[in-house]
Amino acid sequence: MAAAATTARTRAVAWVDTGAIERNCALLRARLGDAQLCAVVKADGYGHGALVSAQAALAGGAAWLAVATANEAEELREEGIDARLLVMGALTSSELETALAADADVVAWTEAFVELARSIARESGQEARLHVKLDTGMGRLGTKDPVAALDLLSRINGADFVAATGFMTHFATADEPDGAFLDAQLGRFAPAAAEARGRVPGLVVHAANSAAALREPAAHFDMARCGIAIYGLSPFQRDPAEARLDPALALESYVAAVKHVAPGDSVGYGRSWFAEQDTQVAVVPIGYGDGYRRGLSNSGDVLIGGRRYPIVGTISMDNLTVDVGEPGRVQVGDPVTLIGGEGKERVLAEDVAAKLGTINYEVTTGLTARVPRVLRASK
Repeated sequence: MAAAATTARTRAVAWVDTGAIERNCALLRARLGDAQLCAVVKADGYGHGALVSAQAALAGGAAWLAVATANEAEELREEGIDARLLVMGALTSSELETALAADADVVAWTEAFVELARSIARESGQEARLHVKLDTGMGRLGTKDPVAALDLLSRINGADFVAATGFMTHFATADEPDGAFLDAQLGRFAPAAAEARGRVPGLVVHAANSAAALREPAAHFDMARCGIAIYGLSPFQRDPAEARLDPALALESYVAAVKHVAPGDSVGYGRSWFAEQDTQVAVVPIGYGDGYRRGLSNSGDVLIGGRRYPIVGTISMDNLTVDVGEPGRVQVGDPVTLIGGEGKERVLAEDVAAKLGTINYEVTTGLTARVPRVLRASK
C-alpha cells in the first residue's frame, strides 16, 4: 500500500504520482462521452497502491471501481471507499459472502451461482447485485450462449434478494493491431446487449478495457473498465505519450559503490559479463527480490545524472551493476532511475517490458512489497 512520506537515500523506492492517475482518468472520462468510467484497481492498483489509486481515480471522474477478489473489495471498504465496487473474478461461497458484505456488485454466469448469491443475500437481508457475463471470445469466465445469458438475466430480474444490475463481456485482442476479432466480439455482444437493456431497464452494459476504450467508441456502451491506462501505461505497449497518458510510477535507487574494473575482469554471478577495457562499474542496491527482473541482466538500462548506462552482469536478488565508463561520471550516492525520466532521457515501463518479452502490466505489478510506494502529487 502506498503511504505519503519523504525519503532520505532509500535503497529502492517507487514514486507514485497520484496527480498523474487523476489526470489520466479525466482524460479517459472525456474520451468516453456519455459512458461512465470504471477504474480497475485490482492487484494493489497494478502495483501502485489500491487505495491511493482508487482515491485518485474517483477524483479524476471515475464512477465505479473494479477489483478481482472479494478481499480487495473488503480492504477498500475498510479504508473508507464508498464508491460502487465490482468484483470481477470467480468467487467461492465464502468469498461471495465477503464481497456481498462489502456491498460490491459481483459477476454471474450460472444458475448455481445466482442461487448461492440469493441464499446468502436472504440470510443477510441485503440484496445481491449481479452482472451477467457473456463470453464472446475471451474463453475464460462467462457463458458462451447469448440465449442462456439473457435467460439468466431475466431470472435474476424476476427473483427476490437478487438484482440484475449489469451485462458484460471482455475483449481478448483489443490491444492488438488487427481489429478483426475485436469486431467479431462486438458483433456477438451488441445484439445481446440491446436485448438485455430491453429486458432490464437501467441495466449497466459494459465491455471495453483500456485498449477498447481508446480505439473503439462502439465498445463504450454504458461504462468502460479501464485499468492499465489510468496508471499512464499504454495498453498497446507503445509510448504512453501517443495517447496523452502520463506514467504514474517511477522506480529509483542509488549508487552504493563505484569500482574500477580491468580488462578481462568479470562482474556478478556466473561471470556473464567481462570488461573489454578499463571501466568503472556502479553497484545499485536493487534486484529481483524487489521485482526488478533477472531477465534484464546484460540488457537493461538505467539513468544516472540524465545519462543512459547499461546494466552489466547478472542481476542478483539485492543488487545490480552498471557500466558507467570513465572515472568521475558517477559518484556514490547519485540517484538511479530504473523506470522514469531524467532530463531528456526516459526508461518507460514499456521499454523494460519489451526487453523482458512481456507487458507493462507485469513490470509494475511485479514490484515487491520490499519497495516502498511513496506518494507525490504533480499538478
